[in-house]
Amino acid sequence: MRGIAREIGYAFLAWLLPFLAAVGMTSLKTSNTPLFDSLMGVAVTLSTVVLALAYFKRLTAGYVAAGVKIGTLWTLANWLLDGMMFSSGPMKMTFSQYASDIGAAYLAIPVVTIGLGLAAARAAAKRFAV
Repeated sequence: MRGIAREIGYAFLAWLLPFLAAVGMTSLKTSNTPLFDSLMGVAVTLSTVVLALAYFKRLTAGYVAAGVKIGTLWTLANWLLDGMMFSSGPMKMTFSQYASDIGAAYLAIPVVTIGLGLAAARAAAKRFAV
């Protein structure tokens, strides 16, 4: 049970941190949309790297599989939680608007987590090589 809570916690943080960054830059969204979009890409990538490094710290093996798992889980969590935010209310968007404006950016998450998993696996292999 504790492992499931940990997974959900990380997935929630993977959504919350970029969301808070977006809220903090709301005025930039209307005044300079290209800069906002670029900074949001940085926010998603930075939060993914920080969270993935914290996640991998507890592992001793299976880094690539973990990278695939958390990358997939975190991406799905972002889509699900955003779906609740953007399907109604003041931020309402159609699915196609969301997919092209925000949703596609989350595909960077598994790219980062799998890449870090590969790097961790290679580093571990070198440590144990004779």
